[in-house]
Order: sequence, then structure tokens, then C-alpha cells
Amino acid sequence: MILAIANQKGGVGKTTTAINLAAALAMRGKPTLLIDLDPQSNSSMSYIDIRNAEKSMYDVFVDNAIHLADVIVPATSPPNLSIAPARIALAKLEQRMVGELDAPFRLKDELATLNGRYSHIVIDCPPALGLLTINALVASSHLLIPIQSSYFALEGTDDLLETIEKVRQRPNPELQILGVVITMHDKRTALARDIQDQIRKVFGDKVFRTVISKSVRLEESPAYRESIFTFAPESSGAAEYYSLCEEVIDRA
Repeated sequence: MILAIANQKGGVGKTTTAINLAAALAMRGKPTLLIDLDPQSNSSMSYIDIRNAEKSMYDVFVDNAIHLADVIVPATSPPNLSIAPARIALAKLEQRMVGELDAPFRLKDELATLNGRYSHIVIDCPPALGLLTINALVASSHLLIPIQSSYFALEGTDDLLETIEKVRQRPNPELQILGVVITMHDKRTALARDIQDQIRKVFGDKVFRTVISKSVRLEESPAYRESIFTFAPESSGAAEYYSLCEEVIDRA
């Protein structure tokens, strides 16, 4: 399974979901690759010191002599997890690749060179619907959409769904929406409960049963280069992301 985690809105728990879902899959004994396509590099920094990474996904996109396998490094933990790191240079990629006809297919072509080395590939997309996100959607078999449990939760989802349909029409007709996960949910407030009901009405059975609660532990763990499972294994965040992992495996 190649799973893109995308939402053009920032601050919806996209990277937190990528980090911890990839870790949960690896903990299940599944060889997992986390590809960081966000120029902010937060997924990468959660597992490795990117200052020591000689090459990044930017090099894969712009240098024909550098392939995806050349930039992959093992995560500090857990075993079975590897990282294809990002760098801030990715922010310049769209400008660099203007006019290149194969630009949306670069990642798909590179994934084909891995020859099934990983059973699960998780792609952390940037908070935009530009070239990097398009590459992820073209390359992926499935899409997971995190939506924050907040007043503006559904703002912009029409644009995302329209982009998905355009990708399905031509470059990747096999792309499926695996599901929508509600994140940063504060179950103490009536507003958050109302928003959750609204999201479930819009997306129906595409919404995962698991809801990710707002959690200080989830916010802290990347600073220590750990997933929630090693940073706070007894926390609600760890239980929720493990539960989400189970649902992902069941649906794929």
C-alpha cells in the first residue's frame, strides 16, 4: 500500500498522523517507508538529524543520477521504519520544474525502482495542492485525509476533492480515498462534538471510527525524535494511533 496523507490546510495533524501511523505499521512488523514531501521537514526531523542527511527528496526530483533508494535512511526507532527525508529546498521545486512534462510522475517512477522492498509506504504531503502533493496522489494507491475537529474543519475540502477527481480521471484512476480521520479533537466541548457529527454527515462511512484527541504528548514527541509509542506509550495518543493503524490495515 502506498498511502498519501494530504490536506492543503495546515495545522490539521497531517504530519503527526504520518509520523505515528508509519511507526505503528513498522511496529506491526511491516517494512515501512515514510517519505517526507513537506519542505518544513517535520516528519524527517521526528526520526533523524537531517543535518547528517547527505541527500534528500529534492535531489531525487531534480537530479536524474540520484534515485529514491539513494536518500533512504533508517529511522532511529522503531525497527522496520525507514525515512526518505525532506529539505527546505523542496519549496523551490515547482519553480525549478516548470515546463517539464514528466514532473507529476517523478515520484511514481522512483517508487517503481524499489521493487516492492516495503509493504507500506506513507507519504507526508505539504499543506498545498501544488506539484509535490500531485506527485504523491499520482504515485499512491490510497489517500488518507486528516481533518481537524474545529469550526473551519471542512473549509477547502472541496478543492482537495476536486484535485483528487482530476488525478483519478487521467494519471491515477486507481487512487482510492482510504478514509478521513478526525484529529485534534477536544471531546470536552460541544462545538467539537458538533463538528465531528458534521464531518461524519459529509463523508459517511469514509470517516474512521478512531478519533485522534488533542494531546500535549502528541505535540511534544517529535521534539525528542520519537513517535508517541516510545515517548508516551501509555498515553491516549498512543492508543488512538495504534487503533487507527488497525483500521488502516483492515481497509487497505
